Amino acid sequence: MPGAVRVALLVNPADAARAESISQNVEAAARVLGLQIAVLNASTAGEIDAVFASLARERADALLIGADPFFNSRRVQLATLAARHAIPSASGGRDGTEAGLLVSYGTNVADMYRRVGGYTGRILKGAKPADLPVEQPTKFELVINLQTAKTLGIEVPPTLLARADEVIE
Repeated sequence: MPGAVRVALLVNPADAARAESISQNVEAAARVLGLQIAVLNASTAGEIDAVFASLARERADALLIGADPFFNSRRVQLATLAARHAIPSASGGRDGTEAGLLVSYGTNVADMYRRVGGYTGRILKGAKPADLPVEQPTKFELVINLQTAKTLGIEVPPTLLARADEVIE
């Protein structure tokens, strides 16, 4: 979305620490990119409906959905509303893109589970959990829903398609 200027960020105020962290990081990045960010809150299905009605009135160029288990559980609702209101939307998890959101970039969950298995194996072999290092995710994936892009009239550059880990057609 190279022409996007007004981007909405959806966060869940029921998880205040996560919402604050996401908001701060996105607002800092937006300043660097010269984007206007509007932080919107939703912690119920009804509030999600209200957010999309507001997005349609305010004419946001795009929506970024903050990483949150509640939003993941409402991914079909989010994708349906994004399509209905023709709002290009991004999330941190592939589940949203599989449900119909435009794009996601986030941790590869399958890789995280494999790593947890390795940790568990080490503990079962006698390692003390306190002695094991804290690990951060190292594998991330970019997923693009090309069908959604076409519906929205967005041409995804071939270079971005080539970089994607998965393209949903």
